[in-house]
Amino acid sequence: MRDESIGGGFLLEPLNHRQVMAPEFFSPEQRMLYETARRFSTEEVLPRADRIEKKDFALLRELLHKAGELGLLGVDIDEAYGGSGLDKTTTLVVAEAKALLGSWSVTFAAHTCIGTLPIAWFGTPAQKAKYLPGLTSGEKVAAYALTEAGSGSDALGAKTRAVKSADGKHWVLTGSKQYITNAGFADVFIVFAKIDGEQFSCFIVDRDAPGLTIGPEEHKMGIRGSSTCPLILEEAKIPVENLLGEAGRGHKIAFNVLNMGRLKLGAGVIGAMKLHLAGACTYTSDRKQFDTPIIRFGLTREKLARMLTATYAVESLAYRVSGLIDDKVAKGTALLAAIEEFSVEASILKVIGSESFGQLVDDGVQLHGGAGYIEEYPIERAYRDSRVNRIFEGTNEINRLLIGGNLLKRAMKGVLPLFDKPLGAPAGEDANIENLKRLARLTLQVAVEAHGPQVEKHQAVLGCVADLVMDAFALDAMTARNRQLAKAKPLEAWRIAAVQRYSNEAHGRALNTAARAMSACVQGDALKHRLAEAASLIVWLPLDSEAIDEALAGAVENARGYPSLS
Repeated sequence: MRDESIGGGFLLEPLNHRQVMAPEFFSPEQRMLYETARRFSTEEVLPRADRIEKKDFALLRELLHKAGELGLLGVDIDEAYGGSGLDKTTTLVVAEAKALLGSWSVTFAAHTCIGTLPIAWFGTPAQKAKYLPGLTSGEKVAAYALTEAGSGSDALGAKTRAVKSADGKHWVLTGSKQYITNAGFADVFIVFAKIDGEQFSCFIVDRDAPGLTIGPEEHKMGIRGSSTCPLILEEAKIPVENLLGEAGRGHKIAFNVLNMGRLKLGAGVIGAMKLHLAGACTYTSDRKQFDTPIIRFGLTREKLARMLTATYAVESLAYRVSGLIDDKVAKGTALLAAIEEFSVEASILKVIGSESFGQLVDDGVQLHGGAGYIEEYPIERAYRDSRVNRIFEGTNEINRLLIGGNLLKRAMKGVLPLFDKPLGAPAGEDANIENLKRLARLTLQVAVEAHGPQVEKHQAVLGCVADLVMDAFALDAMTARNRQLAKAKPLEAWRIAAVQRYSNEAHGRALNTAARAMSACVQGDALKHRLAEAASLIVWLPLDSEAIDEALAGAVENARGYPSLS
């Protein structure tokens, strides 16, 4: 049977069009792996947080090796090379469970994702046999070297060059890379360079390659315990067989791996969000002011409600996306094609996940008061560590442009008929959610009509479109999850309240976001007409925000954190 699911399709599909994946539907094997990874994080990593923070790289290597022994490094690697080759939902399960400490999370992700997957996905049989067993066991550590002083988001602007030696036996690389995670102790580097200054390509570079020098450690605001160094390549010689993939096709490796990195980052923050929600609950329950635990105060409860809603939203998004990919693969689509199909959804998860986590730890610091600024409390480190997530795996600005730009490209190619369906407002209880989708489509349509092919140069407009699309997808994912759960048993009040709270906020900002975009596209009577059309789609009254927040905060208080078994 032909698989009809397409990237961006949530903008066209009615709510409950298909089954969704969520933690409540994990298999026993997925739950077991989650518990294994979570226990490793709480028993092996968190007790050593201070040592890790002081750049104890021997400890990080030891932890990677222990994680390898538990099978946590090989979830995405074929069994032939020591891995388990599991589905992408299981990949995200591990990503969530291991991400309780920023420096460890970054070290783990750089190794298992952007450092190892290029070889697993694009390597020759000989390259896989040589490198993957050691990377899967943790005996070897990988790093990924793409960024340069003059090229970050513009990866294809790299200046590092590769030329073939006169005898044809080596590639000779010259240039430099910066901000390379794991560089201080990695054994294997995935390095991007242009062959003869033109063909953007990828190479496997061993640490002992002649001409490769590892620069000094960077001293960072956050994730201080991870290694971040520049690489200097001064006619570095590597075997000719260490070209990874095809010459001139390095962008395929970079972009595919970054899509997976976005998924893992978006899932990874969930574990940390749950951890610090619990920490905020404990602190505010114990801390008293005016002879009253501060968890009893209304503005404290508002923050706890926001923290829980954000966590539920990101969790719903992450496993909705992994489920889409797994379904696509199960129906015969190649893995990389399935991941690429849902690249818009991957960018949405990355942006919402990183920004929601940033807001959550900001609220956490505020709830701790002065203690939130003291190193003794984990929230202080989490606040610093979280900031880089909005920069990793493509900045959130770049990802917003990818969301709007990729949707537009798919529409123009006829793959995603965004502009073919009428925008008339639907009726019924799903109207609010469906109308958010319609508003996103209308705003993009106005932008295209005004600017044509040049719309991609109007970044502020595409950013507004992305914000509308992200809210629509998040609310759709949360609601679909609740509907599916409600088929088995009555929903807990907090799940309903989480959707209501997200809906209140999303609808409250929707018209303003659309107006900002449209005012950059049309003016005068034309703008009035478009704004009236937008307003007809958002016929919405907010629900009782105080009652909603009380339902959410009460659930956090009763559970002493995130009120779910997952």
